[in-house]
Amino acid sequence: MARTRLYRGGSLVREDFPVHDISECLADPDSVVWLDLHQPGREVLDRVGQAFGIHELALEDAGKEGQRPKIDRYHAHEFLSAYGVAMDERSGELVTSELAVFVTPQALITVRKDDGIDMGDVLARWDDAPELTAQGVGFLLHGLLDHLVDGYFVAVQQLDDNIEGLEDLLFSEGPRVVRDVQRRAYELRKSLVGFRRVVLPMREVINTLMRPTLHVVTEPLMPYYQDVYDHVLRATEWTESLRDLVGSVMETNLAVQANRMNEIMKQVTSWAAIIAVPTAITGFYGQNLPYPGFDDHVGLLTSSALIVVITVLLFFAFKRQDWL
Repeated sequence: MARTRLYRGGSLVREDFPVHDISECLADPDSVVWLDLHQPGREVLDRVGQAFGIHELALEDAGKEGQRPKIDRYHAHEFLSAYGVAMDERSGELVTSELAVFVTPQALITVRKDDGIDMGDVLARWDDAPELTAQGVGFLLHGLLDHLVDGYFVAVQQLDDNIEGLEDLLFSEGPRVVRDVQRRAYELRKSLVGFRRVVLPMREVINTLMRPTLHVVTEPLMPYYQDVYDHVLRATEWTESLRDLVGSVMETNLAVQANRMNEIMKQVTSWAAIIAVPTAITGFYGQNLPYPGFDDHVGLLTSSALIVVITVLLFFAFKRQDWL
C-alpha cells in the first residue's frame, strides 16, 4: 500500500496519484513529493531506492525491524529511524511502532512497518499550516516529527497516571495487594525502560536536523523545530523522573512489607506469651506430687484464677505497647 502527495510552489496540487508518476513530478524543481509505504517488501524498497538514489545501507536498515532511533547522512539523502508510541488500554503496556524516513531535497519517503502510526493526523497537521508548505521537505518532516513527539507526551502522561494509581495501592490492605503492587511496578518499570530507549535518542536526531550544514531546516522553520526539540527534552526529563519514582515505589513496597512483617511477628510473639501462661500453670498443677490444693477443688479454682488473671494482665500490657 502506498500514499502520495505532490506540492508545487507551496500548494498541494495532487494526492494519491500512481507511484510511477513520481519521476515525472520531480522533473519540476519546485515540486515536493511525499511517498508513504506501508510494510513494503524488499523488491519495492529496491525500486524506490533506484528511483530516488537511496543508499543500499539505508534501504537495508529500512527493511529491518528493531533499529535504534537515529539519523544517518548520505551523499544524496538522509535516513531517519524513529518510533511512535502508545499505551495499550487493556493491558497497560507500551506499544511502539517503527518508522523509517528518507529525506531527499525534493521528497519525503516514509516506510511504516505496522499500523501503529496514524498518518491521518500527520496529514491534518500539514493541511492546517498551508503558509509553511513553501518550505518544502523540511515542513513535511516537521509535521511528522511533531506528531511523534506529541504521542510521547500522551504516553508519558498515561504512565504518570498509572504510577499514581500504584502509589494509592501501595498502602492499601488486602491479601493480594503486595503481589499486585510488585507485578504492576515491574510492568511500569519495563514500559519506562522501553519508552526511554525511544525518547532519549530523539534529542540527538532533532538536534542534528537543525544543523545548518544539513540544509533540511530553513530559517522560517527553525522556531518550529526548536519547539519540537524542547518537547523532546521535556518528555525525556519526565521519563527520568518517573523512572526514579517507580524505583522509590518499589523500595517503599519492600519497606512496607518489612513493617508489616514486624507487626505480624509482634502479634504472634504476644499471643505466644499469653498462651504460654495457661500452659505453664496447667503443667505445674499437673505434676504427680502433693502441693497446696492437691486432690482438692481449691487447687482447680486457684489454677483457673491464675490463668485468667495473668492472661488478662498480659493482654492489656501488650495492647498498651501496641503489640496487639
